[in-house]
Amino acid sequence: MPAIALTQEDRVLRLAKTQRLLRARDLTAQGLPTVALTRLVHAGKLERLARGTYALPGAPIGEHRSLAEVALRVPKGVVCLLSALRVHDIGTQAPFEVWLAIPHRAAVPKLDQPRLRIVRMSDRSLADDLQRIQVDGVAVPVFGAARTVVDAFRFRNKIGVDVAIEALRDGWTKRKFTMDELWRHTEAGRMTRVMRPYIEAVTS
Repeated sequence: MPAIALTQEDRVLRLAKTQRLLRARDLTAQGLPTVALTRLVHAGKLERLARGTYALPGAPIGEHRSLAEVALRVPKGVVCLLSALRVHDIGTQAPFEVWLAIPHRAAVPKLDQPRLRIVRMSDRSLADDLQRIQVDGVAVPVFGAARTVVDAFRFRNKIGVDVAIEALRDGWTKRKFTMDELWRHTEAGRMTRVMRPYIEAVTS
């Protein structure tokens, strides 16, 4: 029995099942017309999550879905500070905004949702301890646990020194990083004098 040819809409829906979060550029890469997204939304077969981002209605939502949405729309950004602590299950912070590090000269992203808290960093700093986690089929860039704890002290004026201390204590207790990793980032971030008393108190 000959195979039944898939319509363009069928191919888009099949793509949405594998990628979970869909963008117009994903269709272009597959040779599919982007107008199919609009037709499927009107038909109730796709849901528009945010500008340029679509998904199947009722699809399971990952805990960090907002991070995946931001990663798709701000490809040069890196999840940092409170949002990165949440990813690594360090501390008790539950930010309602996505904390995102971007290059110094990059334009501020204009997103309606999710809300962003922007932190500026150099290109070299953005590349240090950059990891990628999979969230709903999207590779989300996020700083590693030790680097994030050091950043918490570095940007303590933004998030509070109490949050930084909690992150250090909880991260060490949960063995999210080794002492070698922590000291490497402490020295790289020129935070040795600031952090040494706290590190000694936590590890004594």
